[in-house]
Amino acid sequence: MGFPDKAERAKCWTTRDEYWKCLDASAPKHSSTSGEKVPNACKDLRKAFEQSCPGQWVKHFDRKRTYEQFKEKMATGYDPLEERATGEKTAK
Repeated sequence: MGFPDKAERAKCWTTRDEYWKCLDASAPKHSSTSGEKVPNACKDLRKAFEQSCPGQWVKHFDRKRTYEQFKEKMATGYDPLEERATGEKTAK
């Protein structure tokens, strides 16, 4: 796949936004970068996202969403070391 034209980029961003909206509704803590399985409710949207965007973009957007989630946790006083000490699932 060459560099996407304007219409292809718009389709990519739209499918990404629809997928993320589904994740926010179905599994807000889901992290695509941790190897977690995609929630059943969002599988078709994930497939459309992957088909609409170049692979490197999918990887970038997955990392971006995970980073945005981390930033939100940090803004509320999240301490990953405390979470690890209590035995809860660690952030990746």
